[in-house]
Amino acid sequence: MIGGVRIDQWLHAVRLTKTRADAATACRGGHVKVNGKTAKPASTVQVGDHVEARLNQRERIVDVVRVIEKRVGTAVALDCYIDHSPAPPERDPHQPMFAVRDRGAGRPTKRDKRQIDRLRGREH
Repeated sequence: MIGGVRIDQWLHAVRLTKTRADAATACRGGHVKVNGKTAKPASTVQVGDHVEARLNQRERIVDVVRVIEKRVGTAVALDCYIDHSPAPPERDPHQPMFAVRDRGAGRPTKRDKRQIDRLRGREH
């Protein structure tokens, strides 16, 4: 059994980040804490540790149950931690994800850009 593994490697292995580089960047940015202390990418994580991470605009709070080094499938990854994260915010099903333009309509005008910004909730 492994005693401890790098936090960036573990976050990637249990599928909390898409890449190990994303996990390392989050650590360097101060978005990852292990047992209440800000973690560097090379910080080790062990069974029983409490990990708090801000990943992809979402707060993830997990307790380490199993330490792994290699990325595994989702079913196995879920057995490696206990998730205490708050539920993700509810999405409005009627709100479009992006503005759709007709093919061949050319580049959007200033007016079109303002309308797109209003749709996305980025009014000035």
